[in-house]
Amino acid sequence: MSSTGRPYGRRGGAAPSYVPRPRAPNPSPSAPAPARPPQQLRKPVFTTVERLRPQSHGHTLTARVLSARIILDNPPPRARLAECLVGDNTGTVLFTARNQQVDLVKPGTTVIFRNAKIDMFKGTMRLAVDKWGRIEVTDPASFRVKEDNNVSLVEYELVDVVDED
Repeated sequence: MSSTGRPYGRRGGAAPSYVPRPRAPNPSPSAPAPARPPQQLRKPVFTTVERLRPQSHGHTLTARVLSARIILDNPPPRARLAECLVGDNTGTVLFTARNQQVDLVKPGTTVIFRNAKIDMFKGTMRLAVDKWGRIEVTDPASFRVKEDNNVSLVEYELVDVVDED
């Protein structure tokens, strides 16, 4: 309340009034709804392993599976988990495959990860594809994997930054 005792500092005069909006004409129930133009699909922008950053998402990349190690192998209604080393011509990263993804990532295959994200596990980056993403097995790639640049070996630390104004 202001010093005048009125909310928001109004001094005298009439209280604000509301003006009704003009109504849109009601379409007749038999009239078809206006057609929307078809939405154009965007072409995917492919990224590389060396450009991956912690807690980022929406990545599309092509990689070759170098190794796959089953971590958890339960019967079908339960979870299956595999840790795979995948890479491209810029580096390698660990990929965590879940359930049906385990069958797609066999050593030596080339896959396209669509809408992949980076999860952090014990301070290191892991590539993951959740229910919004997709893994596609594709033709063998022509690139040579750069195995000496494993971005999953870099350990990150979350630091709180205090804003001093």
